[in-house]
Amino acid sequence: MNTSLTIGLVFCLAMFSLGSALQCYKCSDYSGRCSNVQDCTYEDACLSLSERGGKTIRRCIRYTDCDNARLSQMFPAVSGFTYRCCSSNLCNSSPATMVSRSFLGVLASLLVFWWCML
Repeated sequence: MNTSLTIGLVFCLAMFSLGSALQCYKCSDYSGRCSNVQDCTYEDACLSLSERGGKTIRRCIRYTDCDNARLSQMFPAVSGFTYRCCSSNLCNSSPATMVSRSFLGVLASLLVFWWCML
């Protein structure tokens, strides 16, 4: 395959993914498994909030609301929690899911690179 065509294809795919809306998991459970996906606005981030008792809340949230004081106001029934806000697609999944997704992305990139070099 022609190198300039390969570079153009990679560039187009990168631009396409930049224009798409952020997607986050949306659920509230104890299992850590979540399959509901929510489309967010351009002002949003993905939230993963873990209660002290083991329940995890995942959803879109305004990026400006990602601080301890604001989250305490938004979730008054939650006495103790840790949280993480992120801004890439489906980044609020469980840690095991994130590792497998990252691995698959690297593997796919290596396969495309190898195929293009043939």
